[in-house]
Amino acid sequence: MLPYPLCTTNQDIARANHLSQAAMEIPYIYTPRKDTGMVNSKIAIWLFLASEVMLFGGFFSSYIYLRLGADYPWPERALPVMPGLINTFVLIFSSVTVVFAWVGLKLRKWRMFQICMSLTVMCAAIFMGLKALEYNVKWHHQAVRLSDYTILEGHLDKSEHAKDKKGEKVEADVILVKAEKVSFSTVRYHKPWVEEVIRQAADAKSKVVLAEDLKLDGDTVTKGSELTLALLRKIQKIHLDARANNAEVRTDALRAEWKTAKDKAENAGKKGWQIASAVNVDPASIASQLKPEASSISFLLDPPALLWFKHRDIKEGATQSRLRDDTVIDGALEESPVAFHNLDAIDFRHVVMQAEKKGVDPEVAIENTWLIKHSEEAKEAWEWNKEQMVALEKELLDKYGVDEHGKANRVPTLTERYRIGWKDFVAKAEGVGKGEQKFNMLEEFKGPDYKSRAEHHTFPHLHVPRELVFLSGKFTPAWNTYYAIYFTMTFLHGLHVVGGAAVLGYYLFRGRKMYLSNPEWLANRVEVGGLFWHFVDLVWIFLFPILYLM
Repeated sequence: MLPYPLCTTNQDIARANHLSQAAMEIPYIYTPRKDTGMVNSKIAIWLFLASEVMLFGGFFSSYIYLRLGADYPWPERALPVMPGLINTFVLIFSSVTVVFAWVGLKLRKWRMFQICMSLTVMCAAIFMGLKALEYNVKWHHQAVRLSDYTILEGHLDKSEHAKDKKGEKVEADVILVKAEKVSFSTVRYHKPWVEEVIRQAADAKSKVVLAEDLKLDGDTVTKGSELTLALLRKIQKIHLDARANNAEVRTDALRAEWKTAKDKAENAGKKGWQIASAVNVDPASIASQLKPEASSISFLLDPPALLWFKHRDIKEGATQSRLRDDTVIDGALEESPVAFHNLDAIDFRHVVMQAEKKGVDPEVAIENTWLIKHSEEAKEAWEWNKEQMVALEKELLDKYGVDEHGKANRVPTLTERYRIGWKDFVAKAEGVGKGEQKFNMLEEFKGPDYKSRAEHHTFPHLHVPRELVFLSGKFTPAWNTYYAIYFTMTFLHGLHVVGGAAVLGYYLFRGRKMYLSNPEWLANRVEVGGLFWHFVDLVWIFLFPILYLM
């Protein structure tokens, strides 16, 4: 059957072709539906945004519950406000420009669309650039929690004993071991750590050699053979083959023994479950079929060499330490202090929290910490901060007065009382009061300018003994729950910014052909993209005060 009635004139054929083509098109692409008054794409974006609301709503709710139930002092105003504030205005401006881009299409003004959409994409690039700068600062900022709950923040010195593959010194947050012997797990050894042992031993003019002869499946690896990855792989393969063979031999022997025990039990009239204690394989009967295994292989360092490892990779001990891949390092643990080149923040809030639980006066607890007892600079900073709190209490009392019970309406917060930040160190060095310090705009983005302030000895230098360090790390998701949530939420939001900018950029750079063929179709697509962009802006308007201001 023909797709349309028999045509007799050219006019009939043209009309029929038009009807056939229209029937093949997806309906309501640029024509609104009669039931909803919206095109398909707009209905789809609203459904998608509903799911996005559920996603970010879950994040915000989780953040609130975690903050209210935190068992440690929640970081307050820990992020630089200026980059977040600028990003807020950048996104708001981009939401305006994307609307004007859509208006340009509706008015059939292509140049207006190009300019406004270019500004929108540019704003997205500025936003991500500031966010990358903020992330970079966090990834290079060190934090240490001592065993007495004091929290230290700043930048580390370089270790004289630890160098990377390029020969450059690494930060002084490593574990140093005078290694005499290294024992690798044949199955679990981590290739990069093996390479590091070989490299560091070579730098120390030490050889890593096999501790004793090793006989494996007819092959002998002689004592004194140097450690190589190829040797470890060879031993690993032989060990795994031997282990598979031995497992099969034991299984077959156990199966045969079980059958024998079962037959004896049945002849004696016993039930199957009563024979388990009678099943026992004689090791001597299968000894000839077993192959030697080597689950661990030991190498000596000749002479003993000083090796270093990242603190998160090793569990240190006085004479024996263990890596996370079960590699055992035999040797004396050397002094491995965390050396702060610039200590730019001291937080006693956790000390106070623990002291209040025990009924101890907070100031007494702080003055008994290791930091106050062993660092004159830190002690001076604490005494200066106490003086500033006295002045602040008087200022708040004069400004806000007291209530009907004679208590001050406003008092300094716990953060003001017990946290000394980098701006406080600057104020102390400049001889001004808390909050009266001067700093340049760049410091609002990247933190303190250590070089320009070094001449005034603004920030203390400090070496913290390793045995006092409870937790050490950068301001990454591993540091605490706050930064885990911060990176998760802002990174996910950043993906939305990048995805939205990519779609809008596609309309900008590849939409000319669509505009010439059907400008209304392109206008509908830009409108849908704009709705998503407004949602991205709205999410940030919630993120900024929650993470940056509260």
